[in-house]
Amino acid sequence: MKHSEAFEKLVADIKSQVREISTEEVLKRLDCKDEFHLIDVREDHEWLEGHAKGACHIGRGIIERDIEKLIPDYNAPIVLYCGGGYRSALTAVNIQKMGYTNVLSMAGGIREWREKGLPEETPREGVPAYVAPAK
Repeated sequence: MKHSEAFEKLVADIKSQVREISTEEVLKRLDCKDEFHLIDVREDHEWLEGHAKGACHIGRGIIERDIEKLIPDYNAPIVLYCGGGYRSALTAVNIQKMGYTNVLSMAGGIREWREKGLPEETPREGVPAYVAPAK
C-alpha cells in the first residue's frame, strides 16, 4: 500500500523514538519460549485472516484504553506488530508515553513475516483474542 508523504514523514519521526526487532529475532524468542507479549495491533478483520503464531490481538483502536488491564506490569516485555511496521511503531510510542518501558515494534510487520514463511495461525472459535502468556 502506498502511503501519503505526510504519513511517511510522521512514521519516520516516530520510529526514531521506538526500538525495532526483526522478524527472525521474534521467531527466535518464540522458539526459545522467552516470556513476552506478542501483540497484533491490526484491525479485527486482519487478525481473523491470520496472524503470527503465538500472537494475541489488541487492536490499535483500543490498546491504549485496555492495555493496563491486560498487561498491568509496566516493565513486561512487549513486541507489537501490524501489517508493515507503521501502526505498531505509532502504538509503541503511545504506550511508552503511558509508562511501558520494554516495548519493541516488529520491523516489516506481518507482511515480512509471511514473505519469510514464518509460522502463522488463524483464531480458533471461542478462544479470546487476548490471552496472557503462561508464566
